[in-house]
Amino acid sequence: MLPITKAIEKCMLPIGTRPVIDYIVQDVIKAGITDIYFVVGEQSTQIQNYYRSNIQLKDYLVRKGKEDKLPLIAPLEGVGIHFITQPSNDKYGTSVPVGLANHYIEDDESALVIMGDQFFLRDDDGSNAADLMELVHQKGTSAGLLGVPVPQEDVSKYGIIEKDSSDAFVQIIEKPTQAEAPSNLNNASFYLFDKALFALAETLPVNPARGEFEVTDAINAYVDGGGTITVGEAKGHYLDAGNVDGWLHANNVVAKNL
Repeated sequence: MLPITKAIEKCMLPIGTRPVIDYIVQDVIKAGITDIYFVVGEQSTQIQNYYRSNIQLKDYLVRKGKEDKLPLIAPLEGVGIHFITQPSNDKYGTSVPVGLANHYIEDDESALVIMGDQFFLRDDDGSNAADLMELVHQKGTSAGLLGVPVPQEDVSKYGIIEKDSSDAFVQIIEKPTQAEAPSNLNNASFYLFDKALFALAETLPVNPARGEFEVTDAINAYVDGGGTITVGEAKGHYLDAGNVDGWLHANNVVAKNL
């Protein structure tokens, strides 16, 4: 997304009148989450500025008789906001921020892990975070992930999830043919991880094929070690703002809903 991400953090790119990240934040708040940890870069300030109180702006709106706008800029209520800094000259990959969060997870805890450049737009006022937590609870496991249904003719473009008859994760098959695809569920990078998965994300070596530390390696190692990850199907319109086409599409979809 360069050059715009030179000045605007990727997760802060606007979708309608809100940044990408806020759609995720509102989803997890609906699920009852009371502590949110953002893993950010060393120069990150925009998320902090967005969620903290802005006294000057509040005073300005009051002076101008625009008190009706105050709820739009109010800080989150009843939610603790925390920040973890990811060093810019250290390891790179999707498992790195998960590993950094490991030190904040207790041995008996599970926590949501959600990437910051994609979200779901639902028209039923529901929450995919709540749905995933409930599914994992029903299955009696401590970890889960969501897949997004894609047209069968498009499965060769994605990492497709294979699950067994009890909805337990088996593997992700990268860009299979239609004949090879075990399902039409694309990995949505929307997870519920337990302590063991966080620890694997911190300690596993680099993926030799890609030269990056990948969260899917932690998932595979967890299952290979006997762990069970429940697979669910996400609801709503999946919007990926991590590339130009996806960001434009997300804005068009949100604009129509507005």
